[in-house]
Amino acid sequence: MRKGRELLPLLPLRGVLVFPNMVLHLDVGRDRSVKALEEAMVGDNRILLVAQKDARVDEPEEEDLFTVGTVAVIKQMIKLPGGMIRVLVEGLSRAAITRYLQGDPFFKVEAELIKEDTGKSAEVEALRRNVLYQFEHYIKTSRKIPPETLATVSSIEEPGRLADVIASHLNLKIEQKQELLEAASAKERLEKLSEILNREMEIAELERRINLRVRKQMEKTQKEYYLREQLKAIQKELGEKDERTAEADEYREKIEKAALPPEVEEKALEEVDRLEKMPPAAAEGIVIRTYLDWLLELPWSKTTEDRLDLDRAAEILDEDHYGLEKVKERIIEYLAVRQLAEKLKGPILCLIGPPGVGKTSLARSIARALGRNFVRISLGGVRDEAEIRGHRRTYVGALPGRIIQGMRQAKSKNPVFLMDEIDKMSTDFRGDPSSALLEVLDPEQNHAFSDHYIELPYDLSQVMFITTANAPYNIPQPLLDRMETIYLPGYTEEDKVEIAKRHLIPKQIKEHGLTVDNLSISEGAVRAIIRSYTREAGVRNLERCLAAICRKVAREVVKNPSTKVSISQKGLQKYLGVPRFRYGTAEKKDEIGVATGLAWTEAGGDLLSIEVTLMKGKGKIILTGKLGEVMQESAQAAVSFVRSRAEELGLDEDFYEKTDIHIHVPEGAIPKDGPSAGIAIATALVSALTKIPVRRDVTLTGEITLRGHVLPVGGIKEKMLAAHRAGIRYMLMPVENRKDLSDIPANVRRRVEVKLVEHMDEVLEFALREKPRKKKQSLQAPPEAAEKPLSPVCADETELQRQDDPALRH
Repeated sequence: MRKGRELLPLLPLRGVLVFPNMVLHLDVGRDRSVKALEEAMVGDNRILLVAQKDARVDEPEEEDLFTVGTVAVIKQMIKLPGGMIRVLVEGLSRAAITRYLQGDPFFKVEAELIKEDTGKSAEVEALRRNVLYQFEHYIKTSRKIPPETLATVSSIEEPGRLADVIASHLNLKIEQKQELLEAASAKERLEKLSEILNREMEIAELERRINLRVRKQMEKTQKEYYLREQLKAIQKELGEKDERTAEADEYREKIEKAALPPEVEEKALEEVDRLEKMPPAAAEGIVIRTYLDWLLELPWSKTTEDRLDLDRAAEILDEDHYGLEKVKERIIEYLAVRQLAEKLKGPILCLIGPPGVGKTSLARSIARALGRNFVRISLGGVRDEAEIRGHRRTYVGALPGRIIQGMRQAKSKNPVFLMDEIDKMSTDFRGDPSSALLEVLDPEQNHAFSDHYIELPYDLSQVMFITTANAPYNIPQPLLDRMETIYLPGYTEEDKVEIAKRHLIPKQIKEHGLTVDNLSISEGAVRAIIRSYTREAGVRNLERCLAAICRKVAREVVKNPSTKVSISQKGLQKYLGVPRFRYGTAEKKDEIGVATGLAWTEAGGDLLSIEVTLMKGKGKIILTGKLGEVMQESAQAAVSFVRSRAEELGLDEDFYEKTDIHIHVPEGAIPKDGPSAGIAIATALVSALTKIPVRRDVTLTGEITLRGHVLPVGGIKEKMLAAHRAGIRYMLMPVENRKDLSDIPANVRRRVEVKLVEHMDEVLEFALREKPRKKKQSLQAPPEAAEKPLSPVCADETELQRQDDPALRH
């Protein structure tokens, strides 16, 4: 019910709300508020108190204030230091703002007084009693309000006033208090207050339970601590020591001596504290002990001193390996830079080359030259990312990854770390291990390598990582990009002879318990083994053959200790049996339709015979020999080129309509692919069509285009070594591969003469025994062609073979 209007100054309140019949002290400091108080004091001491919607607003406007407030009378006003005024007010009645009369220098409003509804009914009385009971229960539960307050409140008979007094004692939000202030009737006010008290009692009950639980836990912890201290004192008096305490103290002593980085030491001490509080038989205790053992055994700060003497390092590298100049030069460069710059990140090298050229043993030799510890892990067949990064400690039997295991094995922070067979990794549903290696093999990231088990950053920046692979195309490109690749080509025959004399023969004699008095192997015998019993880029099979000889000699020495065996080229069959390979796979004589190409494999270079035969048919092209898609396309391009040049080659323009062409590359069980046999296929095809033989002492490599241009190919060094091994005299290769000739050893270039070509015309001119004539000729050669000498150069077959075969020349 509303009645009467008054013009009153307005005092905005921040975070406070005044109910009728409530006496309260207020501290006032804002200019508008002070002036409103002064205006009230000039008049009848009455002022309208209205709460702000947001207490953070310093200078509120009309929209920042609630519309319902309390008319109060100013009982007392005291000025405080700093311009503040403390005022004592007593709430009289509710009032609603009808309009604002002014905003400066203070708010003045027209307010309509809201008269209290004092009417009583049974329902209102029931609500009054219920609210009083709830308030009593709330005081007992929360203990936030003094019990004396209940006596004061219980004496109030008016329902509306009771609701206001109780609301003023509750710790409610301004919005909730404003709702109660705006409730005009006592019934509505009591209902809202009852809801609020119910909710507050629930919260108070939860707080009580939480406090009780916390207090019990604290009491239990304090009791355990007290008893534990008593137990320690008793054990000390008896001269005994608690097993858990002793173990924890032992770990703390180890941690102190280990000189761990601060964050690692902190983590280790945390784990020791956890271990100390656990029962001895707890399963988690075993996990913590294993973790602590790993942390303490890792070389966090231990390093070995590098041997920076360049001459001594070069001497050690030469002692262990013959050749391999590029790798040795790279290691000496690293040592030179280490002398000038102390803080240098370890290089990440990738040694790529065929099997048996000494990649793994070279890494061990590098460690010896640098004076560093050496550790090796094999990545062949690894397909689980956890193998690199480790497992979380939550898993049963969890362990760190291979990187951290290798560092523990190395026992120093700067070892030479070999990752063998990095191209043999796989990927499956357990993750991609090559992706996990990206962080390890990146100099910008590996200073803080994260292992799932250790859960602490580990510095790998001082490690010299060396990886090995047989082929670069099996290594993921992002991983290959992070490494410095060094290619190790196959050895020449001279290299293998020197390696056998310097390293392999002494090693095998020693391993088989022989002496140099028991066995000697001549250089001629070593060359014969290389040529007739092995076909490889490395020296692994050569070492096996030497081991076979040593075993047989050892058997003879056991029977007669004074035995002295000297093995020459002639006596090899007794120890190694019949030769497995014919030295020089070049053809024995010039053949029609047969050209010698070159192939590159993971085991080095090899010769490739390409055969073409013609048959009556309907123009089909048959390709056999397990050829890959690219090689088949090269054959198609060669056929198209020959068809386009039929007139210049003296062929019928429709020769392909009545003839089937069969192109075969022997050793059909071995897959073959790549474009580098293009000019060899074209040469063999022209030879078959023109009946002009191909020179047997010529080998060809290069990609062919439809216009007859010769494009560059790869693996030149390996292919040239294969040509040298086979006794080939001439090698035709693309002009653009001229840059690759700088890597070819001088003794190989002397034996194999290189002819650089740009077009198929140059190839045919050199590779065929005679130039094709520009006249049409039948596809069937006259019978006397087989009897006619092909060329004066080929008149004496035996003499030519003797000139071409280095073994016969010697």
